[in-house]
Amino acid sequence: MRSPILIGYWTMVRKDLVRLFRIWSQTFLPPVVTMSLYFVIFGGFIGSQVAEISGFSYMQFIVPGLVMMTLITSAYMQTVSTFYFAKWLHVIDEVLVSPMPDWVVIAGYVTGGIMRAFIVGILVLIVSLLFTHIVIFNAFVIFAAAFLTSLLFSLAGLINAIYAKSMDAISIVPNFVLTPLTYLGGIFYSIDLLPPFFRTLSLFNPILYMVNAFRYGFLGVSDVSLWVSFAVMGGLSIALLIVVMILFKRGVGLKT
Repeated sequence: MRSPILIGYWTMVRKDLVRLFRIWSQTFLPPVVTMSLYFVIFGGFIGSQVAEISGFSYMQFIVPGLVMMTLITSAYMQTVSTFYFAKWLHVIDEVLVSPMPDWVVIAGYVTGGIMRAFIVGILVLIVSLLFTHIVIFNAFVIFAAAFLTSLLFSLAGLINAIYAKSMDAISIVPNFVLTPLTYLGGIFYSIDLLPPFFRTLSLFNPILYMVNAFRYGFLGVSDVSLWVSFAVMGGLSIALLIVVMILFKRGVGLKT
């Protein structure tokens, strides 16, 4: 007989997976179209006028960063929207009174974020093949960086959803925090091209380490140490997981 915990976890995951494909025009299509425009504008028009970076064409250089941007956005929006609407419709009440431990509930929502991030990321990567040749230097690094980033921002989305009390509240972080950090995270440039002050300032942006670890997996080049990048991703993931566990245990934003 299967464990009740596994049944509960799989039920949550299956529900998210079915929802993702049922509303594919909202979950999969928009990021693919948006990234296609980035490929055309930055890679095709602007990239043709930019010199090679670290021995690779500008298009090849920005593809890992653009895919990473998709992973970040997709993972975050999946958990923040799903969990917020579960609160709004009081579906989360039924989940919380079930025999499932908090960690299983958290794992269910986080898995949904990771699944959406990976599916969208793969779709964007496939589209990029229409514009450039993809190089894979280390597949394990690619997977590990993608997984840790998706995990990290799925947890971040949960925290946002726990505190959110309106639809406006779940859009503040993506618009005013994630977007600036993402654009300044080395997606479109190498920080080695920046003046010393801005190069040092960039090192305080955690997304820089995610982008560079992911880029290293494809191209074998990085502006920062690969080990430092994984330490940042792993450390932040553990920290956010602890925060989410504490919030669930205390019932913050969950119980009235």
